[in-house]
Amino acid sequence: MPELPEVESLTHFLRERAVGRTVLGVDVVAIQALKTFDPPVTALGGLTITAVARHGKFLDLDCDGLHLVIHLARAGWLRWRDDLSGAKPVRPGKSPLAVRVRLAPDEEGLAPGFELTEAGTQKRLAVYVTKNPDEVPGIAALGPDPLDESFTVEALKRIVGGNRIQIKGLLRDQKIVAGIGNAYSDEVLHAAKMSPFKIAATLTDAQIADLHEAIVTTLQEAVERAHGLAAKDLKAEKKSGLRVHNRAGQPCDVCGDTIREVSFADSSLQYCPTCQTGGKPLADRRLSRLLK
Repeated sequence: MPELPEVESLTHFLRERAVGRTVLGVDVVAIQALKTFDPPVTALGGLTITAVARHGKFLDLDCDGLHLVIHLARAGWLRWRDDLSGAKPVRPGKSPLAVRVRLAPDEEGLAPGFELTEAGTQKRLAVYVTKNPDEVPGIAALGPDPLDESFTVEALKRIVGGNRIQIKGLLRDQKIVAGIGNAYSDEVLHAAKMSPFKIAATLTDAQIADLHEAIVTTLQEAVERAHGLAAKDLKAEKKSGLRVHNRAGQPCDVCGDTIREVSFADSSLQYCPTCQTGGKPLADRRLSRLLK
């Protein structure tokens, strides 16, 4: 799933390549991906992309005041094409293509653009056309952005205080903190040397400060690694930079212990027992607490 660092990099990527270009048209192949009908998607034709922004995991292309907002969900991705002039129409069906955005030709006659694709059978990729991004339900409900200056230790302390959910779930909740998903919550908790099952409200002031440092540093480093990469290279970079997520059975780069996994119905988490749980393995998915 694309998370804050990848979406931030895609934002920079599109700023460099799409801003200033005119939208020729937006072809919606997977009709379920389009979540709005007024204004119609055809209204984007002829408008110029003036800015690209990020809201949590949402991409926001400002087209002369009309916004094309994109959420890549779990299995979606953005593929840039230097020339779409010869692209064949795609009919709804088994193709992973969901949306194609065609831009005006450049001086060399190439008509660039990008395609939104989604693998798998669970189609959750979402596209909105709106005059105000804050009207998109997912954006309106977002918590603070962890890379914003307002996300201080004190701000995190207010978020954590009195919250009785596990810290892993808190970090993944977009209404509490925007942009962090399954992968980077694993990475943050490993950096903070904290059990994913620790109850948020039990954190001490020192642990909150350590967690804040881990959140900001982990995300900033991931953004820096991804900066300047082409969209097609972001997935590989993300995978290479992860220390615990999706590395079950491999040695921890910090202590050498074997990275372990807890599986759930539709996801899993990875952690290092020595670094995060005092050497004790976490309970199975039915118990969801430390073995003692």
